[in-house]
Amino acid sequence: MPLATFKHLSSKNADYGAAEKYLLFEHNEFTNKPVLDENGRLIPRENCRFVTLNCGEDDFAIDCMKSNLQYGKNRNRGDIKSHHYIIGFDPRDSVENGLTVDKAQELGTRFCREHFAGHQAIVCTHADGHNHSGNIHCHIVINSLRIEDVPLLPYMDRPADTRVGCKHRCTEAAMNYFRAEVMDMCQREGLHQINLLNGSKERVTEGEYWVKRRGQAELSESGKPTKFETDKEKLRQIIREALEAATNYDEFAELLLREGVTVKQNRGRLSYLTSDRAKPITARRLGDDFDLVTINAVFEQKSRQLAQNAEQSISPRPSILDRLQAAKNAKIDTYHDSISRMVDVTHDKGAGFEHWAKVFNLKQSAKSLAELERYGFRSLEDLQNAFAGARVKESKCREKLKAVEIELYGKKELQKRVLAYANTKQIRDEYKALKSDKARTKFRKQHESEFIIMESAQKYFKEHGVTKIPSYKSLQTDIEKLTSWQNELYDELHEKRDEVKRLQTITDNIQKTIGQENKRRDTYEI
Repeated sequence: MPLATFKHLSSKNADYGAAEKYLLFEHNEFTNKPVLDENGRLIPRENCRFVTLNCGEDDFAIDCMKSNLQYGKNRNRGDIKSHHYIIGFDPRDSVENGLTVDKAQELGTRFCREHFAGHQAIVCTHADGHNHSGNIHCHIVINSLRIEDVPLLPYMDRPADTRVGCKHRCTEAAMNYFRAEVMDMCQREGLHQINLLNGSKERVTEGEYWVKRRGQAELSESGKPTKFETDKEKLRQIIREALEAATNYDEFAELLLREGVTVKQNRGRLSYLTSDRAKPITARRLGDDFDLVTINAVFEQKSRQLAQNAEQSISPRPSILDRLQAAKNAKIDTYHDSISRMVDVTHDKGAGFEHWAKVFNLKQSAKSLAELERYGFRSLEDLQNAFAGARVKESKCREKLKAVEIELYGKKELQKRVLAYANTKQIRDEYKALKSDKARTKFRKQHESEFIIMESAQKYFKEHGVTKIPSYKSLQTDIEKLTSWQNELYDELHEKRDEVKRLQTITDNIQKTIGQENKRRDTYEI
């Protein structure tokens, strides 16, 4: 897992202890069998964190089996016994953003408590991924059986999803909801992230990934350090080469046909049939780079580029003066983008370091003076005032972002309550239709969990002054607008933060330059 990811695996294995063993002890990544030391003992994983939730005094495996017996669930061979979720963080987070194994464990535990409440669970964080990729990742393993009633979450579409004694369902809506929550968590914690809700340019499945890994391992063992490619990977390469050479769809299809690949179009979707297969491979299984929309976009871009090149060939060639000015502007932009803080030369790190530091400081001093001129500042005081003003702007932008985040959180929470309340409408209508108090009392006992959800939502509405319940659709529109505004403010905050950092660097460099000049002058006068 080389990037920030969110994955799900379901298991029909009745041995809940196998999950604990896999998380706590070293396993062969190809066979998934435990790795033993020279004495035949299990080897504990290095630098991992482990905690169980909702398991009482027993361990995870025993408590899960007790619950399954109590509610009569997970007895059949084909039943899904547990769900395994993996939150993988970007390897850069540990270096650039201070992510530690303990912090990742804390985030994973919080995520589990919030989204898998009512389930017995294991939360275990490892410091490294497959193939020593260096990414910290968190495993969450839950018993599929729910042992407590839970609030209705937005992805749940039926009352059984909240009831004790029922089972967890991992639907497409649930995965999209979890992915969005992981993205929000990464954004909130200042971690790297990718858009988990959009498709992948290359959709490499779990099976294809392991086929490639095993094939590469076999080649390495045989002494052939060549690259192992799967059939899908070879097909992707053929399509890319044809797409690069073609200028329209007909040329693209003809070039593929020369390579023994037939491309078919059906209802706006593409599929690719190779000579050694009886069934075509759909573009969706290869990745978003190979669907009809992306391919048409490439051809449109090529046609625009050809038209632009034709216009440029007619337009006169720029003069030498214009080219020199453009080169000068590019040089100024390079200086503008690469300014850094001056280093301290006083540290005794050898003559080589001292020589490099002096040259480096001279360059940064020159760039800082050039920036001073570019900004139009006449004195150090003007620069310091601009720096203070930039910090004020950054602070105001941060306050705006915080207000939007608070409002967005409130809208999401209200949306959850509205959806929960709406899902109890049938129960409320049936309850109102009953005439006698005895019938109502009996009905209430039969549907106690729905009444708890309904009353919880009504209490929330009353506490927050909601007199007219808004529609789920209108709240979704508000949430989308606030999310868009939040993203714009994030971009604005990053720009203002970069400007503050830049002005601070220039200020420090100018002050150090002035200090060095004064020191040099005093030495000369003595």
